[in-house]
Order: sequence, then C-alpha cells, then structure tokens
Amino acid sequence: MRLNYVETGPAEAPVVLLGSSLGADHRMWAPQLDVLSKRFRVVAFDHRGHGESEAPDGPYTIEDLGGDVLELLDTLGAEQASYVGISLGGAVGLWLAENAPERFHRFAIICPPSNPAANPQQWTERAAQVRAEGTKAIADATLGRWFLPDFTEIAPIREMLLACPAEGYAACCEALSTTNLVPDLATITAPVLLITADSDTSVPPETVVPLAAQIPGAHLEIVENAAHLVTYSHPDLVNPLLLAHLA
Repeated sequence: MRLNYVETGPAEAPVVLLGSSLGADHRMWAPQLDVLSKRFRVVAFDHRGHGESEAPDGPYTIEDLGGDVLELLDTLGAEQASYVGISLGGAVGLWLAENAPERFHRFAIICPPSNPAANPQQWTERAAQVRAEGTKAIADATLGRWFLPDFTEIAPIREMLLACPAEGYAACCEALSTTNLVPDLATITAPVLLITADSDTSVPPETVVPLAAQIPGAHLEIVENAAHLVTYSHPDLVNPLLLAHLA
C-alpha cells in the first residue's frame, strides 16, 4: 500500500511519524511541523483512503492501517522511529506499540479510541452514510466535536474533511468498528505520552485517562478548554509536551 507523505527536517535526524485523524490528512499537522522539524526528520503521512494515499475498496482493519505504517518505515529506510498519532492515528499508534515494539522508540498518543468495537453500530452506520452521501453529510457534526465554538480557524480542516474519499473514510470507520486495543495495553514497553482534552466528545477523557494505568510507565496530560483536534487548536500547549517527550 503506497502511503502519501510529506517529509521535513534534517535527513540524518531521528525519524518522527505523524498519523492523522479520521477524515483528515497530513496537512492537519501544520501547527507542529516547524517546531518538530528543527530537531527531527518529520514524516507526516496520509492513512490509506485519505489525502493522496491509495484508496482500495474496504473494509479495512487496524492491522491493515498499522501494516501500512511499517511498510512506510521500510520505504524511508528507517529501522526505527518515534510515532505521534491523534484519533484514528492514535489507535494505529497503540496497535504499533503492541505489535511492532522493535520498530519504535517512543509514542505520543493523542485522544485515541482504544476500544471503538464496544459500539460497532456507530461506525458501521457512519460508514454507510458516508458511502451514500459523501463526507459532506457528516462534516458539520464532525467539526462540532473537533473544536469548541470559540475556535473559528476551521476552514482548512473543513476543506480536507470534504476532500476525503468517501470509500476511504467509510472503510476506516469499519476498521474502528472491529478494533479493541485494551487487552494488550499491558504488553507495551515503549515510553508513551497520553494526551486527552477535557472537552473532547469524540473520545471523552474518561475513556483515555484509565489507559495511563494500563500502559506501563505511561505519562498522562489533560489539556483544558479543548476538544478533540487539540493539536490543531492548542499547539501552544501540545507542542512543548511533544518536544519534551520525543527528546
């Protein structure tokens, strides 16, 4: 599977992968690129079915999405990397931490759905709606969950959500509908930073906070007055956390 990616920073620096939210692509990491690329070889990629990555027919699985990232590491010629992921990208990060620990130094996992299979109907119904009507059908509701009302700089995010291929979005919903990463959290050995937002209604903080006790040595940060896409709305708070952890 060919994943589209954008690479910034020194070629000889340690590699940091950035995995995006469901419906978004690598451009959502714009608030992090300048800061991280001063110290790291930063690779922001599009999940399969998103952005300019290939979009085969679904359904997909979390194993598919995680396997794509491992193939990307091989393409980059990188034996190891650190990984930062939010939302869907956070779930992929947990899968990688559980299943490919030898390929990663450390993880920053932001607002991750750790057991979306607990409510599979939510995801299969959304998949059906997007296949029938496109992402425009869920755009307003999604943006309402991603940002608080006082954050108004959402036009670029709306644009990438509307541009997301319907099949890719739907197939990733189906991947989430069968994903439960909780049973193997205790096997994670890499250092993990968990970040949640106190007003996240997509992945409520009460579902993220317990993960810190289940992942050995994990460090938890709660960003106040923020919703789901906290990396985009609050880079002034998130970027220092990422730098400190990745360094």
